[in-house]
Amino acid sequence: MFTLQGKTALVTGSTSGIGLGIAQALAQAGANIVLNGFGDIDAALASITATGAQAIHHPADMRRPDEIAAMFTLAQERFGGVDIVVNNAGIQHVAPVEDFPVEKWDDILAINLSSAFHTTRLALPGMRASNWGRIVNIASVHGLVGSAGKSAYVAAKHGLVGLTKVTALEAAGTGVTCNAICPGFVLTPLVAAQIDAIAQREGITTEAAQARLLADKQPSGQFVTPEQLGNLVLMLCSPMGDQVRGAAWAMDGGWTAQ
Repeated sequence: MFTLQGKTALVTGSTSGIGLGIAQALAQAGANIVLNGFGDIDAALASITATGAQAIHHPADMRRPDEIAAMFTLAQERFGGVDIVVNNAGIQHVAPVEDFPVEKWDDILAINLSSAFHTTRLALPGMRASNWGRIVNIASVHGLVGSAGKSAYVAAKHGLVGLTKVTALEAAGTGVTCNAICPGFVLTPLVAAQIDAIAQREGITTEAAQARLLADKQPSGQFVTPEQLGNLVLMLCSPMGDQVRGAAWAMDGGWTAQ
């Protein structure tokens, strides 16, 4: 088994859900963790320190480059830098293009795409200096395919896959890798809200609504779990991931195989 002892991982949007699951997996492998987000911070920190790892939290608003820079400064002061960046922060809004609120478009592009540019540009110099680093962008199946009503999210996630490829190429001669993971449905609060809306609209149980949602897109009929995503991140951080560069790795229950 490999270890991340002595490495520091910064995971954005990591006080709950997918981000917290990934942070926990990295902590269990020995990494120090920089958490970020607006969930239950105390509970998130406790779940990381329970593994024996060290953890700090920074409340950076991922729309704001100055706050992202401050988060890196804190990581430098506390742990000596950042070796692994997982860009997970994201928001969603659903509306037709002609009705899409401009401020929602701007926020989604800022949080789901531009924040990853800022973390990447800040992390790369230190990673290049040590000739080792991992940047993992949590994209989505919507970085590979589209869905009606999700113009900003799909645009941002497609952009994130593109940023991944360019970053991987620019770092190709070094020990720094950059890859994207493209999950299908994960049972997050966002997806739970979609399930509740289907149940209410169709007058069916939550279980039936869940099956309906998955049947439409995800042939496996099962949700992807944060633990599965965390294990994939670990693989990319391990020696097995040394030559995985610029990939857009679908973990989607067969969604994009159709």
